[in-house]
Parts: sequence; C-alpha cells; structure tokens
Amino acid sequence: MQKKMYVTGMDDEATAEKVTAAVKAVAGVANVVSSTAKCQVCVDFDESTAGIEDAITAAISSTGVIALG
Repeated sequence: MQKKMYVTGMDDEATAEKVTAAVKAVAGVANVVSSTAKCQVCVDFDESTAGIEDAITAAISSTGVIALG
C-alpha cells in the first residue's frame, strides 16, 4: 500500500533525511520518499503488518516534525 502524509516542520534536506531514515526503520516499510518542496512523505508499506500506520506516524513525529495525515 502507498500512503502520502503531509508534514509540518520539514523545512530542509537534513530534516527530510532524518524523516526518511526513521520511517525506513519501521518494520514492513518498503520505500520512503520525503519531499521538502511538497511538505510530504510518501511511504510504501505492507498493510498486513499490525499497527504499521501508527508506527510510521510515530517515526515521523520522533524527528521533530508533525505528521498531518
């Protein structure tokens, strides 16, 4: 499944790289693309993994940005 999540606070490439690394570390995530220009994170993940969407949101929040959904 692919999901786009809009974020606030991802203003530079260093922050985008932190977000990408944090989300890639979540079990079940296949691919992550973070875009500062669009203020969004696109995530490909295995939707059968229990609690994965909450884990992705928590990973994004752990980097100091806010996931809007």
